[in-house]
Amino acid sequence: MVRLPGRPETRPLRPSGPPRAPLGPRQEGTGADEGRRGVVRRSLAGQVFLLQVVIVLLLVVSAVVAQFLQVRHDINREARNRSVAVAQSFANAPGTAAALRTPDPTAVLQPKAEAARKATGVDFIVVMNTDGIRYTHPKPDRIGKKFVGTIGPALAGGTVVEEVNGTIGPLVQAVVPVKDAGGKVVGLVSTGITLAHVGGAADRQLPLLLAAAAAALALATGGTALVSRRLLRQTHGLGPSEMTRMYEHHDAVLHAVREGVLIVGGDGRLLLANDEAHRLLDLPEDAERRHVRDLGLDGETAALLDSGRVATDEVHLVKDRLLAVNQRPTDLRGGPAGSVTTLRDSTELRALSGRAEVARERLNMLYDAGVGIGTSLDVTRTAGELAQLAVPRFADFATVDLFDAVLNGEEPKPGTALRRAARSGIHEDAPLYPVGERIRFVATSPQARSLTTGQSVVEPVLREAPGWRAQDLERTDQIVAYGIHSLITVPLRAGNLVLGLANFYRSHKPQPFDAEELELAEELVARAAVSIDNARRYTREHSMAVTLQRSLLPRSLPEQGALEIAYRYLPAQAGVGGDWFDVLPLSGARVALVVGDVVGHGLHAAATMGRLRTAVHNFSSLDLPPDELLGLLDELVGRIDQDETPSDGAAAVTGATCLYAVYDPVSRRCTVARAGHPPPALVRPDGTVEFPEVPAGPPLGLGGLPFETADLELAEGSRLVLYTDGLVEDRYRDIDDGLALLSGALGRAAGASPEETCRAVLDVLPDRPSDDVALLVARTRVLGSDRVAEWEVPPDPAAVSRIRASVIRQLTDWGLEEQSFTTELILSELVTNAIRYGRAPIGVRLLRDRTLICEVSDRSTTSPHLRYAASTDEGGRGLFLVAQLADRWGTRYTPNGKIIWAEQPLP
Repeated sequence: MVRLPGRPETRPLRPSGPPRAPLGPRQEGTGADEGRRGVVRRSLAGQVFLLQVVIVLLLVVSAVVAQFLQVRHDINREARNRSVAVAQSFANAPGTAAALRTPDPTAVLQPKAEAARKATGVDFIVVMNTDGIRYTHPKPDRIGKKFVGTIGPALAGGTVVEEVNGTIGPLVQAVVPVKDAGGKVVGLVSTGITLAHVGGAADRQLPLLLAAAAAALALATGGTALVSRRLLRQTHGLGPSEMTRMYEHHDAVLHAVREGVLIVGGDGRLLLANDEAHRLLDLPEDAERRHVRDLGLDGETAALLDSGRVATDEVHLVKDRLLAVNQRPTDLRGGPAGSVTTLRDSTELRALSGRAEVARERLNMLYDAGVGIGTSLDVTRTAGELAQLAVPRFADFATVDLFDAVLNGEEPKPGTALRRAARSGIHEDAPLYPVGERIRFVATSPQARSLTTGQSVVEPVLREAPGWRAQDLERTDQIVAYGIHSLITVPLRAGNLVLGLANFYRSHKPQPFDAEELELAEELVARAAVSIDNARRYTREHSMAVTLQRSLLPRSLPEQGALEIAYRYLPAQAGVGGDWFDVLPLSGARVALVVGDVVGHGLHAAATMGRLRTAVHNFSSLDLPPDELLGLLDELVGRIDQDETPSDGAAAVTGATCLYAVYDPVSRRCTVARAGHPPPALVRPDGTVEFPEVPAGPPLGLGGLPFETADLELAEGSRLVLYTDGLVEDRYRDIDDGLALLSGALGRAAGASPEETCRAVLDVLPDRPSDDVALLVARTRVLGSDRVAEWEVPPDPAAVSRIRASVIRQLTDWGLEEQSFTTELILSELVTNAIRYGRAPIGVRLLRDRTLICEVSDRSTTSPHLRYAASTDEGGRGLFLVAQLADRWGTRYTPNGKIIWAEQPLP
């Protein structure tokens, strides 16, 4: 019980949460006694559960017995009523009395009695004379025998109803008189019905009644179990005596402690206050059940009690006492809403409260420095964060000076000048060096001494510091006249490196900087120095990665006549990615377009991109179909992953995506394959934008699955747009939304040139995308039939001369007579080889593009090889001549064979 000052009466405690274990020792007794009591002891919840189950069981049994007795009573009453009614009806029926006077009453009454028995559902109807001799009976052998039962009252004109145990079981039978017209009893009628026939329906309902009773018992037991389980959790399995002892201990402890204890409900009302709390807070007598804001407390303390928030050793001045307040919510572990608060008198700390507040502010500043400095990997921005944090909480003005090498990501060189990287102050017009100013401090200045010794320097009175004033007499006079009077300069140290200086100035506060403030400044600068050094290292790595990436990307596009091409490359906002693109001229005036993206950022991604780009160059020289080329790239990426597995055994998956497309200006067909890359966009000449269905293969490096191609037929003037995923998706935008924006931009740029299309597409991007963006726009051209000539060659050596003549005529029509001799030699050798070593059909095709291209095709897959013929060899010099006369030559395999081609420059 809680006893408040001035109150003799007691009040029951209102605990704010589940009861705890007893605070005091248990009752005396040995361990054996406790064990025996533990066997028979039952918790309060268990006792309540058993009591409720017994009560419910008794109620259910009582209800079943009462229902059973009521059913039996109803059965007897119904049997009596039916037997009397049937007997009276038959006795009063017309002809019954007359039949009794006939010579043979049985012949007349037996059929009627049986018919009435069956119609009424009784078990028998017996008609007898006044002596009790039966005239009718359901069993004919019983007719003529004496009736078993009481007939005396019926002979006197009354009605007899009795329960007997007959041969067919327990039954109720009634005997009524049969009277003639004069009222004389001339006979008797008895009817009987067994209780089983009357109670059949009731007996059939008995299982349903029992089932309902069982269900009610189960539901009641389940509900009782839930209530008891809840009670068990609340009482922690304690018995009544233990709970009584526990509350007595709680009451004793509550009054024994010399700390105030308050329990406040979720609605802000005071539920409990011990004596010490009443004394410390000077609470009124009727404080319980009143709102904490109505107890006369100061606003800060009342607000804390009402909020229920967590408080740890908060110091509150309550009247003339300094109280340390701790508060915790009571609903952390499923308890009721509210809070419990403890109060401790800490008046002796009043003298230290000022310094404690200062220390707390400094700790807060150090915490803010930990989370607010170094939010980016930018050297200048990190320096600015340090200067902004120090003003005005620590200093009135702050500046940060760094070596130029640090700003460029390099290690600083001692003895060089510094550059002002950041400046912050309570006013903007202070006569300090501006941001960007290059400063060389004189040897006597505190900054120079700090750089030389690596130690912090305090100038408490700048007016009396000749070394500082020697830096710049005019400027220092202006600074002193402005009111700046004290300085702390701290070197920015990261390991053995001194990255620069941080300077803190004071003007408004008259006291100079002291030793404690110097320690705080050093701590702030030490944290900032680590972030600045991290930013410096990142700047160096970023610069190296950018340099590497730019050296690996194409600096200009090769000349070709099949496509008009424009491109853009935008680096990511932070880091260097692995996006790349390429335009590769192929044989037969065809052009390959490549766009790829290596997963990740940094040097590794850029280097991997360079390796893949080189591999694509090499594979494209083999004139492979797009799906086969991606298959080779997939194997290469898999080998890169295996070669670069870290020493700890973890897999270093590189991962890359790629799209490879080959456009043929003669057939206007573009063959596309992609490995985990976004599909290309196609802008038709009429401005229609679509994303062709290109089978999406797995990203490079996964292996195990083949790649598929899609053939697109492009009209002249169509624009094929290839891009990387940085264009259409980022962390804030889904790829479907990005594709919709891309489609809209391409639709608005209908009919535009590739350069204009690139500008229109990039207009929808943010200024600095979060990922690299590579964009390639190609407008198709067509090599018309007037620039293509084809012939079919019979597999006959004599046909070579006819083909040569036809080719010379075509060259004359094109105005290329100067190429006739060289073309004739090349064509003769290639056609002769096809006739001799190849398989029909054999074809010849001339293309007039930027170069003159001669192609000879056959159905053989055997490729000729260039070799040096010996002086005694009769052959083997043909391909050597072709290689000498043509700029380029090679073999391209097709699904039906091969094509040997040679290119000559046009005059």
